[in-house]
Amino acid sequence: MSHGHAQSSPWQRPVTGAAPTTAYGTLIKPCPRRRKATADTYHGRMSFLRRRSSATPAGPDFDVLAMDPGDWPGNLGAGLLPAPDGSCQGVFLRYDLFGGRGPAMIIGNLPEGSPARETAEGQIPFEVAQLLLALENDEEVTLLDTEDMPVMQGDNLLIVRRLKLSESRISCVQFDRSDGVLVTIAAWDRPITEDLYALLKPLPAELFQQR
Repeated sequence: MSHGHAQSSPWQRPVTGAAPTTAYGTLIKPCPRRRKATADTYHGRMSFLRRRSSATPAGPDFDVLAMDPGDWPGNLGAGLLPAPDGSCQGVFLRYDLFGGRGPAMIIGNLPEGSPARETAEGQIPFEVAQLLLALENDEEVTLLDTEDMPVMQGDNLLIVRRLKLSESRISCVQFDRSDGVLVTIAAWDRPITEDLYALLKPLPAELFQQR
């Protein structure tokens, strides 16, 4: 593992200068960074990819496993997947590169029963489709194969499914949380390394509440 070499990691880079601005207007805004005081102290709220409507849930009832906003030197937005009864059927986070250079990664947390988890044979995961949409890439991408591999995430051993896609520039992995929530990471033009798994943290549901 290379956890001690943060500056060489494609996922953790030093942040300098002022907070980034966005090229997406009201669709996505910089998430307020939190001070790195303790692992469970958060300052500010998430910015959302879409304005709230009557069909948008107030937020999830589960913690969201993702990269901490304070560890990402760019723009960050979150989207909520609504159910007809107003509950939340999933959360996905979009990480954009600093300076308006486009999307780099999407992390989704989908609870059991979420329709977004249902895919036909050869169909790409919901998060990959969202990444392609953000990239304005309308080429057809299919799932070719999967491979299970063990990965350490803190003190936990994860059985990660690495997905091989017809678009080789997309890296994608999936794993199940102990509470049944499916986590999917889709990245553009960069590998998903052990450094990224080390940066994943349970973000409290309150961080995604819309008021």
